[in-house]
Amino acid sequence: MLVKTFGSALLGVNAIIITVEINMDIGIQFFMVGLPDSAVKESHQRIEAALRNIGYRIPGKKIVINMAPADIRKEGSAYDLTIAIGILAANGQIPTDRIEEFVIMGELSLDGGLNPIKGALPIAIEARRKGFKGFILPKQNAREAAIVDDLNVYGVENILEVLSFLKGDTELVPVRVDTKDEFFNQLREYEFDFSDVKGQENIKRALEIAAAGGHNAILIGPPGSGKTMLAKRIPSILPPLNLQEALETTKIHSVAGKMSRDSSLISVRPFRNPHHTISPVALVGGGSNPQPGEISLAHNGVLFLDELPEFQRNVIEVLRQPMEDRVVTISRAKQTVEYPSSFMLIAAMNPCPCGFYNHPDKPCVCKAGDVQKYLNRISGPLLDRIDIHVEVTPVPFRELSAIRKSESSNSIRERVIMARLLQEERYKDSKGIHANAQISTKMLNKYCKLNEDGLVLLKNAMDKLSLSARAYDRILKVSRTIADLEKSSDIKPEHVAEAINYRSLDRETWGC
Repeated sequence: MLVKTFGSALLGVNAIIITVEINMDIGIQFFMVGLPDSAVKESHQRIEAALRNIGYRIPGKKIVINMAPADIRKEGSAYDLTIAIGILAANGQIPTDRIEEFVIMGELSLDGGLNPIKGALPIAIEARRKGFKGFILPKQNAREAAIVDDLNVYGVENILEVLSFLKGDTELVPVRVDTKDEFFNQLREYEFDFSDVKGQENIKRALEIAAAGGHNAILIGPPGSGKTMLAKRIPSILPPLNLQEALETTKIHSVAGKMSRDSSLISVRPFRNPHHTISPVALVGGGSNPQPGEISLAHNGVLFLDELPEFQRNVIEVLRQPMEDRVVTISRAKQTVEYPSSFMLIAAMNPCPCGFYNHPDKPCVCKAGDVQKYLNRISGPLLDRIDIHVEVTPVPFRELSAIRKSESSNSIRERVIMARLLQEERYKDSKGIHANAQISTKMLNKYCKLNEDGLVLLKNAMDKLSLSARAYDRILKVSRTIADLEKSSDIKPEHVAEAINYRSLDRETWGC
């Protein structure tokens, strides 16, 4: 007897429906074809033990399982439930009239329980697109899949519930999630707030500008000056995710298996903070079975690289293309996948190996040339993609002990949102451009014009401060953002002057 059940495979952040054909005939052999990997092949043992423990068994017949399309590699243990249901149906132990209405996925425990799967959201989206009536999956993933409208999502704890449902003995209740309600309820849940930060007003101002224009930034300062503390609060001042961005972000985390149990929709911008021992593949994505890397997990959010010079040179160099293209392409012999990677890079570093170069109180003990050698670990092309360089100095005791509250993230975020709205309107006719940091050199001439005073100021600054040529575009973009925060249609000399102050590492005298 031939029976078809339906599962799904993941390609990048999207899913494709897999037809699992089970044919039962005379004999005692077991064959599985259609490019299954080792985890899929091992399902035979898991299914056999699980069925025995719930009072069923795999029949002693010749069983051929084909997973179509046969040219797409099937990976992971999520096909256990799909195959088990197909085997029982092909043997006549359960009816087959309802099976083809559902996508069925789940990893089996040996006692018949179900373990969570990866990619529940993109699978649910594809199931709805293909016209399936419902999606049966582990209960832990049900809320994540249920944010897809017009699809019945059934979360189950074990295979017995599925068998009882397909036999018609019981009815499963679809999981319901109000997507908009879920989204708006969690929209402003932030763990950290800028009101907790004492002093550092100039750094907060620089990070407000970075958030308003989507600019990458680097914080340079001695140990304990607050670089990491400030960076962790950046998501709290970024504009809230819109629903489309939330769905994009959730899909990536779902495919990577990073969704927490019983979670549904990611509605707060992600903050990723990888350790400096990370490998290039872990950062950018890939592997023999391609998976999203940290830069894709930071999509629509912040990628924070603490102790930037400690990262291996070949690791941080792989950031250059994704920072420009805002997408990373992983190519393998048999497939090519794309992962979105539109993130805001925030980096932090000590000014020298000992950490106390330019410190107001402690002397630097580095040898001559060590400071420049330390800074040279970061390449010019990478620094070229970082718009704002800001020095962080230790907070004096009088400010640490002050009782008054600092400005809250909510107040800063309101100004950032206002500036972003101006930019959205300005670039509405430019595809893929939403913030000042994304504009091309050609667009600078149109949107970042300086008056005569501004041009003279910029020329003098580049001459006297020994600023590099690559600083020119970045200063114009940051000046445009500062003007937007001031609700000014024109870039004024004071906007240019402030932007010039945010190019510390471009000064040829730094570290000398």
